[in-house]
Amino acid sequence: MLAERIITKYIGSEDGPMLIVFGGMHGNEPAGIEAIQKMGQMLKAEPLTNPDFKYKGSFLGLIGNRRAYAKGQRFINVDLNRSWTRENIDIIHTREFQDLTEEQKEIKEILDVIDEQITEMNPSKVIVLDLHTTSSFGGIFSITTDDPESVSIAVELHAPVIKGMLKGIRGTTLHFFNSSYFGVDMIPVTFESGQHLDKLSVKRAIAAITNCMRTIGSVSADHVENQHDSLLLEYSKDLPKVARLLSKHTIENGDNFIMKPDYKNFQMVTKGELLATDINGAILAPEDSLLLMPLYQSQGEDGFFLIKEVEF
Repeated sequence: MLAERIITKYIGSEDGPMLIVFGGMHGNEPAGIEAIQKMGQMLKAEPLTNPDFKYKGSFLGLIGNRRAYAKGQRFINVDLNRSWTRENIDIIHTREFQDLTEEQKEIKEILDVIDEQITEMNPSKVIVLDLHTTSSFGGIFSITTDDPESVSIAVELHAPVIKGMLKGIRGTTLHFFNSSYFGVDMIPVTFESGQHLDKLSVKRAIAAITNCMRTIGSVSADHVENQHDSLLLEYSKDLPKVARLLSKHTIENGDNFIMKPDYKNFQMVTKGELLATDINGAILAPEDSLLLMPLYQSQGEDGFFLIKEVEF
């Protein structure tokens, strides 16, 4: 089971950090998985065509919610990327595997495989890049912790950096992997590469992985093609460099939330604008702001986020 969790693994010829890249933390987001598969193929082929290529450290690509991905669903029982809490981890460690929920089994397997790989590689530092896509179209963006290194990596992905998101949600990979749980420093970053089924989302995710490897020193800047920077810069050229979370609309069971059609990421909305409806009626924008991640899928507990551009 643990071997099925690993999409690809690459060990460099020199010492360096471990880069863990997640795809499919939500099972209906295939772009990250495809990007990791292609990156694994490129890493293995690069030394054959470029004798000077050297990789420092190790690369580990993992599937997030493997069971939900097999069904093409965001999740089975609960959102895996809202389940990375210490309370949930403690429960997982006290129960037999067969007594765990589907998402708890996912977490148990992920923890086991990462623990196994860290023990084998013994890295001094681990960077975790969690690849996602959104149900709406529009711009790409990164979410970071408050750690300056997390922010510096995100900046090099050439996408807007959204601050304050960790206060609006809980139990994400950014929350959990920003700890010393595995006995090693871990730096997490989340990258949203576009709409779920947009083929360019795969290419942008590959570009983000490549730029991340360059930023953390796993590959030389001389071996990174300019097309990766160009692709990301082109798609984010009219977007804010940095934005801050203003508010989030949370969906409860039975709300019958329906987002108004055709909204996009980073679209400007004005105070009083009708954004969605639910069982209680109209949901209006509370202030002038930019819209982020409007929900256009059946599963999910976040209807939309509102953000505002800020100085870097």
